[in-house]
Amino acid sequence: MQLHILPAGPIDTNAYLLTSSKSGGAILIDAPEGIWEKVQPILSGQNLALRELWLTHGHWDHTQGGAEVVRESGARVRAHPDDRELIENPEVMRRFMGQSLRIEPIRVDEWLKHREMIPALGVTTQVRHVPGHCPGNVLFYFADFEMVFVGDALFAGSIGRTDLPGGSSAALKKSIRTQIYTLPDDTQVYPGHGPATTVAEEKFFNPFARA
Repeated sequence: MQLHILPAGPIDTNAYLLTSSKSGGAILIDAPEGIWEKVQPILSGQNLALRELWLTHGHWDHTQGGAEVVRESGARVRAHPDDRELIENPEVMRRFMGQSLRIEPIRVDEWLKHREMIPALGVTTQVRHVPGHCPGNVLFYFADFEMVFVGDALFAGSIGRTDLPGGSSAALKKSIRTQIYTLPDDTQVYPGHGPATTVAEEKFFNPFARA
């Protein structure tokens, strides 16, 4: 499996494209604005089909390109039900992200559950619910590849903001300590913004959420 890191959108939101030449498929994690323009050439160049779109959470910068991705690829969408309102009725975000925000709703095919195991390109991925940044933030943990995609729960040297509707500093710190820091120390952490880090690095040095 190959990982493509594709920052996109107005605030450089990280999208992650996982591809497998063996299976002929691909999975996209998060869909910022304009992401299809970056994904499509990779799929075409490797003769791959985008099978699924996974949303770490429902905030606009992670979903703004989702409707286009689904139209162009037919990908199935997975997300957590606690962010259903943000994903299916994204106009609610205008009150805290500005009147100029325009985003299409996304139809979710499967709502994720905490600790659910889902198949992905020949391996199994674990979903963990990590609320606090917003109610429906989840992570996707690939034990076989020692990597985890955490959305905006945790960043290199920082944590997600908790001042938006549905945010909670106490809930976020609990999520980080119980769901991210309990992963193996060598696990590579891929956040929604900025560079990758490791569980060990954040566990011992993150000033906002020490283990």
